[in-house]
Amino acid sequence: MSERHEFRTEARQLLGLMIHSVYSNKDIFLRELISNSSDALDKRRFEAVRQPELLPEGTELAIRIDADPGARTLSVSDNGIGMTREEVRDLIGTIAKSGTQEFLRALREAKDAAASTALIGQFGVGFYSTFMVADRVELVTRRAGEETATRWESAGDGFYTLDDAAREEPGTTVTLHLKPADEEDGLKDFTKEWEIRQLVRQYSDFVAYPVRMEVERTERDGEGEGAERTVRALETLNSMKAIWLRGRDEVTEEEYHEFYRHISHDWNDPLLRIQAKIEGTLEYRLLLYIPSKAPWDLAYRHLDRARGVHLYVKRVFIMDDCSDLLPEYLRFVRGVVDSEDLPLNISREMLQDDPLLRIIRKSLTRRVLASLKKMLSDDRERYASLWEEFGQVIKEGLVSLDGGEAENSEAILDLCLFHSTSGDKLTTLREYVDSMPEGQEHIYYLTGTRLTALRGSPLLERCREAGYQVLLMTDPVDEVASAGLKDYSGREFRSLELADALPGGEVSRDAGELTSRVSAFLKEVLGDRVEDVRASSRLTASPACLLSPDGASFSMERILRTMGREAPSPRRVLEINPDHELIRSLEARLGEEGAVESLRDYAILLYEQCLLAEGGHLEDPSLFARRVAEVMSRSLSCMEKAADS
Repeated sequence: MSERHEFRTEARQLLGLMIHSVYSNKDIFLRELISNSSDALDKRRFEAVRQPELLPEGTELAIRIDADPGARTLSVSDNGIGMTREEVRDLIGTIAKSGTQEFLRALREAKDAAASTALIGQFGVGFYSTFMVADRVELVTRRAGEETATRWESAGDGFYTLDDAAREEPGTTVTLHLKPADEEDGLKDFTKEWEIRQLVRQYSDFVAYPVRMEVERTERDGEGEGAERTVRALETLNSMKAIWLRGRDEVTEEEYHEFYRHISHDWNDPLLRIQAKIEGTLEYRLLLYIPSKAPWDLAYRHLDRARGVHLYVKRVFIMDDCSDLLPEYLRFVRGVVDSEDLPLNISREMLQDDPLLRIIRKSLTRRVLASLKKMLSDDRERYASLWEEFGQVIKEGLVSLDGGEAENSEAILDLCLFHSTSGDKLTTLREYVDSMPEGQEHIYYLTGTRLTALRGSPLLERCREAGYQVLLMTDPVDEVASAGLKDYSGREFRSLELADALPGGEVSRDAGELTSRVSAFLKEVLGDRVEDVRASSRLTASPACLLSPDGASFSMERILRTMGREAPSPRRVLEINPDHELIRSLEARLGEEGAVESLRDYAILLYEQCLLAEGGHLEDPSLFARRVAEVMSRSLSCMEKAADS
């Protein structure tokens, strides 16, 4: 039965971009097709572990390329898992199913063609790179275990058709009806044997399955001067040896990078490679990579990801995103782990309870953290670029709900970079502790949403005067992570929003008496808004500040509101600076007859400006604006009267 469907609006836009050659490197289409075939072969091999009938004995899994220069077609075939009609409609008929809009946005923001090319794999639209080189694309596929096949076809005009088809064995064949060669536009003649051979060797030499093509070669009849004849024979174009099994001196840096692109679909070079062979009671190999750029979906944990750490058992592919191999805060790591000890028939459900996997997970986590720490020590600039991309995610490790990562908390803290009051340069906790002046006992920090606002916070004034450095935390995860920070190198973490964060300073007796009347007045006016009003020893330039008895921050309240959660503002302590001109003026005015009522607006404004200075939430901004206008009017009126007199 034939069906004709229209691509979604975003998909049509994306097809248009592909067809009109936005991308400079059109060679990638063959790499994407071979990569898709390799994935399909992996999946058939894996499913056959539990369902042997899906892979009859004697079946060789392979990829085949066929070129027809006369018809100008190029086909890539495999005998992998294949797809049902519904899967074709869902997976092929919908481009970048979970991120088309995000892809288009990123594409518009890409600054050059190379950046645009990198987006193809990142957003899972590699199959559609075929439209850069083809006027029409056909796909015939049959799911292993089924008898019927499906044909998908599109000319890139915004529509595609689905038909029933015939195919002798499970697998998929993609046939490209190639555009004319145009070297100026980057369109090579992809029907030429040497062109295909070069692309396979460059991009897919490490693929674990044979990539074969029928090639011409010359043979002689007999020995010596026998007559020459041309024969056609299948030739394997790639080496096939798993790259993680080869010695480091056998693999070039470019081959390592190309393998990374193969498993991650990221066209940027990785920032770091971690490679090891573990022997002893537990034997496994690992080849891991740290990307140089964060993928677009890094923050979306709910999305299915198929580009994490691939798990193999005795070179047999098991799964392409084994989330149990590394904790969530290292979910940006890509690569391969190949175990000699896990059972071949292990399932995703069994993995969660497998003691061997837990041992591998602990070892991998320690190794990745140690490698990151070495990069921080050896190449601070390169590490700073990593922290910019993945710092927020790494800090999630400090918020382990089940306590499973508690043993790595200090290692994670060693990796953290923070803004601070000491300047624009990011600092580590080790650098912070080593630079603490004599007399400083704790590690002080402030959390918020904007760095400029934190740098201007009144809560920093006494620390600046004492020469104490303060960590300034602006990432959303900091609000949760900081609440669980206990100590580092024997130094306790203290939020400056805590009422007792700083050691008690002395308030002179005269200052205490001076502010007693102001404190009583402010308590009366503010009522339930504040827990207490008292003289401050922490302020040097500001008239007042708000502090939390339990450390609850204004920033956390705002985050909860953003999530749609109720966030009642707790009552805070209002500290006033007895040496500030405003407080002294209030005290002087309170001694005048009938002044109390006229000063109520001043008291409320003092509280609300403290609230705004620390990033708090005004219940009625319009009332605040009217109150400011009223106070300004009074002040101007007084100035006019003074001028007239």
